[in-house]
Amino acid sequence: MNLQPVPELQHRTVLLEEAVDALAIEGERANGVYLDGTFGRGGHSRAILSRLGPQGRLIAFDKDPLAIATAQKIDDARFEIVHDSFATMDQALAERGIAQVDGVLMDLGISSPQVDDAARGFSFRLDGPLDMRMDTTRGVSAADWLATADEQQIAKVIRDYGEERFALQIAKKIVAGRAIQPISSTRQLAALVAQAVKTREKGKDPATRTFQAVRIFVNQELEELEVGLEKAFRQMAQHGRLVVISFHSLEDRIVKQFMASKAHAPQPDRRLPIRAIDLPQAPARLLPRIMPSAAEVESNPRARSAVMRGLELIVAPAAGVAA
Repeated sequence: MNLQPVPELQHRTVLLEEAVDALAIEGERANGVYLDGTFGRGGHSRAILSRLGPQGRLIAFDKDPLAIATAQKIDDARFEIVHDSFATMDQALAERGIAQVDGVLMDLGISSPQVDDAARGFSFRLDGPLDMRMDTTRGVSAADWLATADEQQIAKVIRDYGEERFALQIAKKIVAGRAIQPISSTRQLAALVAQAVKTREKGKDPATRTFQAVRIFVNQELEELEVGLEKAFRQMAQHGRLVVISFHSLEDRIVKQFMASKAHAPQPDRRLPIRAIDLPQAPARLLPRIMPSAAEVESNPRARSAVMRGLELIVAPAAGVAA
């Protein structure tokens, strides 16, 4: 697919100052190494660069070719963009001779330009090719997957990733519909879902959950998140910060459980005579959870479901030992 930038599509970065504040880029840390796991249109990256010292370094990741094109316009020797998922950060850092980082920021989900560009196929409100890939240079599109997956596979994806109670009915409609003609556009898929979903929450399109589910599956978003969180934690230097902004319950649940596990100290056998001072220490501490202010939600409605969670590494893992 040959994608062209669409200038009128604007992206407003959610929790911009709050997320960068949480990275604690100050003092000696201003000359550290930071990762922006999802460059998007560069809001967080530019804010990080504005706080970095002359020896600081920022490495950003993104799968979207248009995001890469935007990032390449940043003329700053401290900045580098990697066209890949943040789940590959360990390889990218190793290739650059970097052993540890001082902060990692992950702004999950999709950006406004991706949603608002009909050619990307993310939106059920706009008619366009049913693609949904973050990286249009590789992988299987939503249309190609729906053309070959069986009814049970489709139902499982819609149920698990969309938390859709009508998943089986929707899958049946999709399979029946593709037998008549290929499902190649967003409007076709949305119409089939609407036929299967008879009731829906007020103000919510029947296709909302299905489009979310297919997008997450096609891009392997939750699997990459789980891998990326573990790799980010292992790469952090002592007092390094991991900050994640999520936009739906599936993402937030993974982030919340991961961070809670790292902020919990392993409990020794109570029968052993261990002094309090010698008890195991939790490897990390949780930062306060932050949600967008009422003013931000009013000015940017897409911020309404955002949740930001953070973690600070207290006890660095021993060399060669996974956290």
